Amino acid sequence: MSAVGNYSCETAAQTLEWIHAIIDFLKPFSFFSDALVVNFFKDRLWEAVDKEWMDCLRNEPVEYLLQIPSGVVQDYWPASLKKFILTSRSLAFPREQADLQKVLPGLHLRSLNNVIAQGMNQKKKHEYEGSGSLIRVGALLLWEQIEALAAIISSIARSVGAGTVVDVGAGQGYLAQVLSFEYQLSVIAIDACSHHGRITDARAERIKKYYAAKMRKSRLEGTKLTMPKTVTCHILSADMLKVLSYSLQRKDDSKQSNLIDQVAIEHTHGTFEGKVPPPPEGGKCPLLLAGLHACGDLSVSMLRTFVECDEVKAVVSIGCCYNLLSEGGTENVASQCGFPMSKGVNDAGLLLGRSSRDLACQSAARWSSLGKDAGLHNFELHAFRAAFQMVLFRYYPEILTTSPTIGRQGKAFRRQQNQRILESHLQHESTGSPNSLSRESSMKKGNCPTMKSSEAGPDNNKGAYDIDTCIDTLEYCGPADLVGSAWGNDGSSHVSSSNQTAECGEVKPIDKISLFEKFCQSGLHRLGLSCSNEIDFAGLWKETKPFSELIGPYWSLRAALGPVFETIVLLDRLLFLQEQDKFLEAYILPIFDPVLSPRNVALIAKKF
Repeated sequence: MSAVGNYSCETAAQTLEWIHAIIDFLKPFSFFSDALVVNFFKDRLWEAVDKEWMDCLRNEPVEYLLQIPSGVVQDYWPASLKKFILTSRSLAFPREQADLQKVLPGLHLRSLNNVIAQGMNQKKKHEYEGSGSLIRVGALLLWEQIEALAAIISSIARSVGAGTVVDVGAGQGYLAQVLSFEYQLSVIAIDACSHHGRITDARAERIKKYYAAKMRKSRLEGTKLTMPKTVTCHILSADMLKVLSYSLQRKDDSKQSNLIDQVAIEHTHGTFEGKVPPPPEGGKCPLLLAGLHACGDLSVSMLRTFVECDEVKAVVSIGCCYNLLSEGGTENVASQCGFPMSKGVNDAGLLLGRSSRDLACQSAARWSSLGKDAGLHNFELHAFRAAFQMVLFRYYPEILTTSPTIGRQGKAFRRQQNQRILESHLQHESTGSPNSLSRESSMKKGNCPTMKSSEAGPDNNKGAYDIDTCIDTLEYCGPADLVGSAWGNDGSSHVSSSNQTAECGEVKPIDKISLFEKFCQSGLHRLGLSCSNEIDFAGLWKETKPFSELIGPYWSLRAALGPVFETIVLLDRLLFLQEQDKFLEAYILPIFDPVLSPRNVALIAKKF
């Protein structure tokens, strides 16, 4: 999986060539990577983009805009626009799930039984909308991830003779437990949260009973069951992880625990100096470091530990949260920053910045899977947030110096309300109420399920609730043309009343300006600011509204660079390993479905 189009990353020279190609491509488009979409109206960001591109895209269907981050173009678009999008796609490392059996011959994936998979169905459940409907995804998400990753780790561990796997950032121990019970590997599960450790231990005890009973039935009572050992500790540096790696190999449990506790206390009080004790006597225990979506610099610490610690023979790392990476200057490549890691990228003088690292977290595959209504909802919220930034700029300028964040207003609550609506209508349908309609039947008859305003959530969701409710009600009406008909030219949207189920043709207009005002009130509340009577919400919305249709094209073009920035991060980490003098093999491999798990690329390395 090392050759991609005209680029390859089999050797350090090839990887560096790919990196330089990306750097050269990105230079003319720094106005995208340096910008914050929240400042869209404030800084008139659309003016930096080729006018021909914006004139072309402003009238394009939402579905076409959502496909741009995945590198999909239309034949009639301007040649320069197509070149930008297609070049972005050609420079990005592909995210399509690899055929693991083909890439890793001899790999044996074990199907997880219901006992060991218990709880995974509810873990990291993703929801996304398509074609106007809410689709729940997650029943197989973590299950399939753990099945694939555990098989890979087991195969790599046995190939390098690693007797112990250190699961870094283990969470609630799902991966650690599969490796222990299914693959009979010795596993150390490290996580910063003591609650996760307790859950891991309790769950492992339940699973152990099942496997013990299974062995009794098979008359294998003499077989020793392995259970993951949990450690609660913050991993803040490669030196600290190295200390833990050595301490975990000590057979004396009391000395092992004392050393781990000492390291944790020193880090808590800021006195840890990275003093690495010598490896334990009486033979070394080869280790494999594993991390499933190890956040920010944690993935970086794993790679540095792999290089610096002789006892770590392999690493399987799937990174996450690039926005949380620390970033250093070009003068000191030896610093422990998260980016850049490699000498090659450091010498090129490339720094990403927070905005570009945020962009690297985008999911092109997911956006292309969205339907029109969900995509338009995304653009509408971007417009509201950018207009709210104008409110802050004019009435609360001092707050902008702190880069205020108000979060995804109402997103989780909107999901809950969607589920309540659907369950409510299904319940009414099952009781045979003559006035009740299931979602399916209401869609067929053109009706709009609604909810009562009394169902509003907590105070911190007020305002956001109203916005999301209105848009959700439109989504229930089916594939309506929200741009042309649902959102009128007068700035109003048409949804059913809050206390009855009405047909889509018999709707009450709800002023979009009122929705914007409620959004702003919610945002101000989150920032701890009082809402001034002097704020002219209506005037500000009317001022920004003519340019709101440019949000979608701008966002989509900018998001096309997301996979390119993630590729830079991945190649930098790979190049860091390729630059080492030690004999090692390293490669990157997409091992999950990118729609279900956007961060699906594993960096796998082992020492000869």
